[in-house]
Amino acid sequence: MSSSFFKKTKEKTKLGKRGRNAAAPTQKGDSGAKGKVQKKKHGSRYNEEISSDSEPESPVVPKRKQTKEEPEYDETPQEKKLRLAKLYLEQLKEEEENKAEEDSFATDLIAGRLQDDVLEQKGKLQRFIAKDVIVPDASEIRMFRGHKLPITCLVITPDEKCIISAAKDCSIIKWDVKSGKKLHTIPGGRKGTEDRHVGHTAHILCMAISSDGKYLATGDMNKLIMIWEAETCKHLYKFPGHKGPVSGLSFRKGTHDLYSASQDRSVKVWNVAENAYVETLFGHQDSITGLDSLSRERCVTAGGRDGTVRVWKIIEESQLVFHGHAGSIDCIQLINEEHMITGADDGSVCLWSVNKKKPLTTVKKAHGCYSDTELEQPHWISSVAAVHNSDLVASGTSSCSHNSNIQLWKCGHNYRSLEPLFSVPVSGFVNSLKFSSSGQFLVAGVGQEHRLGRWWRLKEAKNGIYVIPLKRKRDQEADETDD
Repeated sequence: MSSSFFKKTKEKTKLGKRGRNAAAPTQKGDSGAKGKVQKKKHGSRYNEEISSDSEPESPVVPKRKQTKEEPEYDETPQEKKLRLAKLYLEQLKEEEENKAEEDSFATDLIAGRLQDDVLEQKGKLQRFIAKDVIVPDASEIRMFRGHKLPITCLVITPDEKCIISAAKDCSIIKWDVKSGKKLHTIPGGRKGTEDRHVGHTAHILCMAISSDGKYLATGDMNKLIMIWEAETCKHLYKFPGHKGPVSGLSFRKGTHDLYSASQDRSVKVWNVAENAYVETLFGHQDSITGLDSLSRERCVTAGGRDGTVRVWKIIEESQLVFHGHAGSIDCIQLINEEHMITGADDGSVCLWSVNKKKPLTTVKKAHGCYSDTELEQPHWISSVAAVHNSDLVASGTSSCSHNSNIQLWKCGHNYRSLEPLFSVPVSGFVNSLKFSSSGQFLVAGVGQEHRLGRWWRLKEAKNGIYVIPLKRKRDQEADETDD
């Protein structure tokens, strides 16, 4: 009796424990199922944790909206990194392409510049600008006055901001192109004051400026060459040596080598930077009237009454002789390394190649004729100028009549012809002509007398500098559109 009582209570307690752990099975074979249940619990707990973390990021939205916005909100950190990396790579690619375009553009520019330099050295570069130049209006032509006697020579500074002129009054004036004001004046001295006067005491016949705008050289009737600081017009030193008036000066482009020509029939070479004389070359049979040079180590000269043009090869100490004019060759200018233009008192203008002994083309009576005691005489060609490496040249006359003018010409293909463009009337002797390096304007030095003598005197003429603008057709069209 007692034993059965205790049995019942044990069973009750077992049943109570079972009720508490109803999910826990008691058989041995159910151990695997127990493990599965535990795994499910862990998985559900893990899922609950993820969903609770992502609740603030993705609020509960209707299913339709959720499907539409899925690409925006379902991006994982790895996908975001990948997207940003792709975006960065695209930006880099775009930058590299832009850089490559700029580099190729710069390379094309450099290649074009190098090609131009090579053609320039060979003398084959020809920019066709003459066809676009239009006739300037008379109201646009300005005149600078300051010299008391006829202007004999002038230069334009490389930056095209200033003009430096000299005259028979022995003075030198530096002008501002834009305003026409005098920036510096070096007064001329009287004869016999050479020891105490800083400057020229005789007619100045020629001048030249270095391509970097540092040095200015002037030559006079007293056989002297004077070197100046171009910026301040400060006197530096003198080059004596010639036995006759100095009639031509030119700096070799890109250097401070100076070539000088004289009526003593010689050409001298100087190094201005070192204040040194280099050598002397002989060959002309009469007074040299003009000289010019570019970047090659050579210069060209006009031989006046000996009727020759000469090309001097400085290193080889040799010369090439050219014949073509019937009269005295008074002026010469290089167009490029291979071609040049000359003018003579027989009224003719010639184009030359350094590879041919005769002119490529000759224009006789280029500026017409005038009648003197029923005898027709051509106008003297007293000055010539050229825009370097282009087809635009100009010539100026000297005559005892009032019909002096400046004629602009277009050079034909390979410089085998000269076509007149238009003329600008002036009163007086056109003793010097210079184009600006850009070809935007032409400067003429005009006087009452010829620069090399006093054969005639035009009292009605004015001693001054004419600044002639050379507008192009496209510039005029742009101005009209602006208006």
